[in-house]
Amino acid sequence: MNLMDKIGLFGPADAAALVLLFPAWVLTGWMIEHPWKNRPAMSSLMAQYRREWMRQLVTRQPRIFDSQILATLRQGASFFASATMIAIGGVFALLGNAERLVGVATDLTLDAAPAVVWEAKILAILIFLANAFLKFVWSHRLFGYCAVIMAAVPNDPDDPLAHPRAAKAADINITATRGFNRGLRSLYFALAAAAWLLGAYVLIGATLFTVLVLLRREFASQSRVALCRDDDAMGHL
Repeated sequence: MNLMDKIGLFGPADAAALVLLFPAWVLTGWMIEHPWKNRPAMSSLMAQYRREWMRQLVTRQPRIFDSQILATLRQGASFFASATMIAIGGVFALLGNAERLVGVATDLTLDAAPAVVWEAKILAILIFLANAFLKFVWSHRLFGYCAVIMAAVPNDPDDPLAHPRAAKAADINITATRGFNRGLRSLYFALAAAAWLLGAYVLIGATLFTVLVLLRREFASQSRVALCRDDDAMGHL
């Protein structure tokens, strides 16, 4: 079976679902990272608090609290990187035994397509998982860089290097978090891609649902409302 024969195993609905899936992944990330000026995303609001965190770091003594927060962030990135690696291993194991997946699909009265079709659907999941793993690993490394820069911030707030180094730490911290969030979005879309195993139309529905969930959490969630609440008003509660 040549390449064209394999492509012919997929219908127009499958092509439409893939055309929706990958652009939706890219465009959703772009919308979150480049929001409207009058409606910032949760990620943008939290970036402001991360900069404020590093400004407070300059005068906080001792800085054990800050190191504990950063250690928690690194542990989160490490956990997701490890979990994603395990998921990738499971996907590779499934790729090596696609015939059993065909048998399960037949038992469940799903599409009795050749093994190559199921392998292609599993590869779509693998693409998102691999991207998530790379993002989590890089995020973990950047949090490590941030820790080193934070340790290099002079203890004397009047030192001319104190605030510039704190600003550098904030930039690295924000970049690390951006990579972490990209990894999480890849996991969301990996789950959506798994819906392709149930059919092209299910994949389309899962993709649209994933986009709505992500956009709602970034632009219309209760946590965003709390972040946008004025700090002065909160002081009178």
